Amino acid sequence: MNWGGRQDCMMPWSRLAAGAHDPDSITWRQRHGRDILSLARRRKDTILEMPTASDLDTVLEYHQATKHHFGRYARGPGRLDWATQPDPFRRYRGAPLVALDHPAAGDSPAYDTVLSAGHVTVQPLTRRTISDLFYDSLALSAWKQAGGTQWALRVNPSSGNLHPTEGYLLCGAVEGLAPEPFVAHYAPREHALEVRASVAADIWKSLTAHLPSPSIVIGLASIYWREAWKYGERAFRYCHLDAGHAVAAVALAAAGIGWQVVMLDDPGTRQIAHLLGVDAPHGAAERERADCLLALYPQDSGEMRLDLPGEVMVAFKDLAWQGTPNVLSRGHVDWPAIDAVSRATAKPPSQGVYRDAPGAVQSGVVQAQDRGVGSLREIVRQRRSAVGMDPGGRIGRDAFFQILRRTMPARDRPPFAALPWTPAVHLVLFVHRVDGLAPGLYCLVRDPAQIDDLQAAMRDDFAWAVPDEAPADLPLYRLLAGDARDAARQLSCHQEIASDGVFAAAMITRFGPPLQHLGAWFYRRLYWECGAVGQMLYLEAEAAGVRGTGIGCFFDDPVHELLGLQTAAADLPAYQSLYHFT
Repeated sequence: MNWGGRQDCMMPWSRLAAGAHDPDSITWRQRHGRDILSLARRRKDTILEMPTASDLDTVLEYHQATKHHFGRYARGPGRLDWATQPDPFRRYRGAPLVALDHPAAGDSPAYDTVLSAGHVTVQPLTRRTISDLFYDSLALSAWKQAGGTQWALRVNPSSGNLHPTEGYLLCGAVEGLAPEPFVAHYAPREHALEVRASVAADIWKSLTAHLPSPSIVIGLASIYWREAWKYGERAFRYCHLDAGHAVAAVALAAAGIGWQVVMLDDPGTRQIAHLLGVDAPHGAAERERADCLLALYPQDSGEMRLDLPGEVMVAFKDLAWQGTPNVLSRGHVDWPAIDAVSRATAKPPSQGVYRDAPGAVQSGVVQAQDRGVGSLREIVRQRRSAVGMDPGGRIGRDAFFQILRRTMPARDRPPFAALPWTPAVHLVLFVHRVDGLAPGLYCLVRDPAQIDDLQAAMRDDFAWAVPDEAPADLPLYRLLAGDARDAARQLSCHQEIASDGVFAAAMITRFGPPLQHLGAWFYRRLYWECGAVGQMLYLEAEAAGVRGTGIGCFFDDPVHELLGLQTAAADLPAYQSLYHFT
């Protein structure tokens, strides 16, 4: 069955032992005098053997152990046990179910207008706006059927269509939903809220004292087993890419009603679990792990935070939580490495952790644009993950540059305004067939302040030339000219979608410095930012009349070899590749 989600490999272990690769297909071998495949094979695959006392050591050990290599893939199940396939829908049996509205397809502002800050009329907090928010971010978008098998697609992408991300709403009283503040789980199949608990008005007032009025909070949590069932140890990575997709999806849906979003990153992971009601184990394998909280509000505000004094946390622990989580699988496989890295990346409570960090650029006044590509709702709900590419397809360079512009961070535009930290993700682009732009290897530097660090970290024979065709506002650099199709395919686990698309991208992420400065808990956030970038690539592909897909399977260190980046070492690598896209 084709899941319709991010493309990944499920190669039988017998083929791995035989070495499923073709070293003669890299066309850059003669041109650039560097056989990256042979170089990668000669280098001994290394897993860091580090003490487990430090959370950062645990992260490094996990990251190294879950890298794919030409000679072996990261540890996985080896086969799909269909008898234990997880249920893609979590339900809380016994919790009151409150149906949400199904808005009309065209009842949404233009997609391009939403992405230009300040051009959408602010909507009031009502049952309808909450319905719109979930319908355009975490809801089902279509049902597919093949033979006797039926499966659902969602607005927010997920690798393998496995959907580990669960959504929650913390909200004050809203007419038609609840007469008092409440915590609810979102049930996407029903497009409804399962009310898990009611919150006393004084507790709600204390909790939100430093949020604008009105505000709501959307929480995200992950069920690792849903991904591990198919992908094994690497599933932790994919779960947090999916969480990043969901963060961006919520931010864009909020922009569709004129609201803004910011991640509330002061609470600790355990505090978030208490607020969402997911701190009680649901069975070790199926437990929901708290990810993040997003504040949604209709106007600009100063510094915002949730107030979590002891009495608030005690009150939430003592709430009369309703509903029993359904069992997702009749059998499970334990992946201790995932549990270990989950514990190591749990965030402690903090305040103002990003206060001194430089943020994304302020883009200033952006004129509303409308390319006539449709409404926000049409674009986000028609988004699909491509399962094959036309090797003869092309796009124009203006469309290509527009796609890249939408991935650039800005403090005043969705979805990246929701992320409070310094941008960490850059795009290395394998450009294949863009009219008016020479094929080759390019780099989009999403934080221009990092240009010197990137140049120092990469190969010294890269050109770093500004293409004459590139617009002045786009920090795009040509590294190498030439046919990059075979390199893109082989580095992305031999998947032809990476070579047959008009371009492919590797997300090169600033790795060591933020983990050292902020802590092991920032590891999750690196994937969240990659997922948010991926979400914009998905939507911009739709707007350009093509189709894209994320690629979770790639050969980590061979990608680093190609770029000249540090691979396995006792010290933290400055940059790592965390996600691919085509």
